[in-house]
Amino acid sequence: MRSSDLVRLFSLAAIWGASFLFMRVIAPVLGPLWTAEIRVTLAGVALLILMLVTQRSMQVRTQWRAYLILGAVNSALPFALYSYAALSLPAGYSAIVNATSPLWGALMGAFFLGEQLTARKMLGMAIGVIGVAFLVRLGPVQFSTQILLAVLACVGATICYAIAGIYSKKKSTGIAPMQMATGSQCGAAIVLLPFLPLAPVQGEVTMTIAVTAAALALLCSAVAYIIYFRLMSDLGPTKALTVTFLIPLFALLWGFLFLHETITLSTLIGCAGVVMATWLVVYQPRR
Repeated sequence: MRSSDLVRLFSLAAIWGASFLFMRVIAPVLGPLWTAEIRVTLAGVALLILMLVTQRSMQVRTQWRAYLILGAVNSALPFALYSYAALSLPAGYSAIVNATSPLWGALMGAFFLGEQLTARKMLGMAIGVIGVAFLVRLGPVQFSTQILLAVLACVGATICYAIAGIYSKKKSTGIAPMQMATGSQCGAAIVLLPFLPLAPVQGEVTMTIAVTAAALALLCSAVAYIIYFRLMSDLGPTKALTVTFLIPLFALLWGFLFLHETITLSTLIGCAGVVMATWLVVYQPRR
């Protein structure tokens, strides 16, 4: 792996790790739905401008259904669920649960695409569940019904990502990744729009909140997508998924530095369990 690829990989992990920090700041003020809507709308506009500048077609007439469905499952619902979790859950917790996405992807792939569910993958899933359970019960945050609901919201978001992956493999052939990223963000903005009147803003929108919301959208979605697809192109999808292992570590670090969130031995053990589980599922030994 070239040094430039390593820089992109760690930069992407740092950016996506920061997204959980930003949601912790924004969600209590804007509410989960507005946090998600602002994120996808600004990101979608930025990516649309990029597509126009580079003269790439969005194929809206033929692919609008795919954009709406993927927007709902891959962005609107997961972002809203993570924003809801951010009301009570530390940034590191959400990022650690987020790292279980490949586990659900493997399970969905086995059920819907006929992919082989090996003993290695099953062991990884078991370790991942144990890691999350260990974190919830023994982590630094006192266990409560609200904490449990927040963790379940994060789990629901990871399941959405897995479903979106299955849909992409089955339905979105012929659509370039950047087209899909742009279309899904715009589709998510449209899907969330009717629900916004039901969730008024909870607090005062200060300059700090506005700048943080812009950073969440433009940095953690628009710029992050560009970096990720460059990694996919240079390294391939398997090596690009290495970022999954690094995101929880950066989220824990940012939460500790900027929000003074506690990192205990239980936190690190739960994080290590989830990272190990993800590695077992993502990296298959060569025959």
